[in-house]
Amino acid sequence: MTGRTVAAVIPNWNKAEMLAQVLADLSAQTHPLQKILVVDNASSDDSGAAADRAGVQVIRLERNHGFAYAVNRGIEQCATDWVLILNNDVRLGPEWLATLVAAAVESDAWFATGKLLSAAHANTIDGTYDAVSRAGTAWRCGNGMADGPIWSKARRVAMIPLTAALVRRELFDRIGLLDEAFESYLEDVDFGLRCAAANYTGVYTPAAVAHHAGSATLGTWHNSTVRRIARNQVLLTRKHFRSAPWWPIVAGQLLWGLVAARHGAGFAWIVGKLEGLRMTRVEACSNWATLGPAIRSSEAELRRLQQASGFDLYWKLYFAVVRS
Repeated sequence: MTGRTVAAVIPNWNKAEMLAQVLADLSAQTHPLQKILVVDNASSDDSGAAADRAGVQVIRLERNHGFAYAVNRGIEQCATDWVLILNNDVRLGPEWLATLVAAAVESDAWFATGKLLSAAHANTIDGTYDAVSRAGTAWRCGNGMADGPIWSKARRVAMIPLTAALVRRELFDRIGLLDEAFESYLEDVDFGLRCAAANYTGVYTPAAVAHHAGSATLGTWHNSTVRRIARNQVLLTRKHFRSAPWWPIVAGQLLWGLVAARHGAGFAWIVGKLEGLRMTRVEACSNWATLGPAIRSSEAELRRLQQASGFDLYWKLYFAVVRS
């Protein structure tokens, strides 16, 4: 059974007030933290000063490299049993970390996450664990759904969002750091697929409840957000879906583009797809014969949860078009 020492890594780009709040929350945790690292992506506000006032270590980057690069620079500075990866727009109660660590250690998990509720709507799920479809499109399970019993059951999981996640430090030595080609968005899904391919699993513990502002920096359907997600969907499929059936990939990603267009971001989706197709040095990471069953299982879980909680428009269209 692994130990319980924890270092926190907070990638940050602007939002100094939110950063100060999450640092205050970390200082109030009942479970001690050996180190708190803020990796600042060249913020234009006083984020660095806010971190300095809180007395935590700050790594100042010369430009905005994105989420994955910033997190990796923080992980490299950690020598604890666990690394806590935490967005700057998450609010935590004082027992949150203690609850998460206990669940991870007692279940002998490689990673752990809790229930994230919307900061704006306390009875709405922001996220739980992740699921991915055969299209290479992913769902943060429960996002936008009403909280309820379906989201209140602890369980073993294959993938988790890195919004507020606890990961064994050793796991990064075994399967590698986050893929910096993703910059921001879906880098945690890629990490989860690498974990699944190597049979490393984690735990979802809903007793660890936090609140998340969600897309506080840019916004869910901001053109930059859509462009990066569209690009990274292509990167994800190029890494993990080679030799996979082509129809779900084409249909699912086109449908996602239609939803983006409905939100006024259709051109950003096109730009992102072209960027993903032009990316070089993308090497296949997983054998579909090995990983395919895990992805099909994840899609089946995704469909079950959508049926139980009420289909989102995208997933309703996807499952109508792409048969099992």
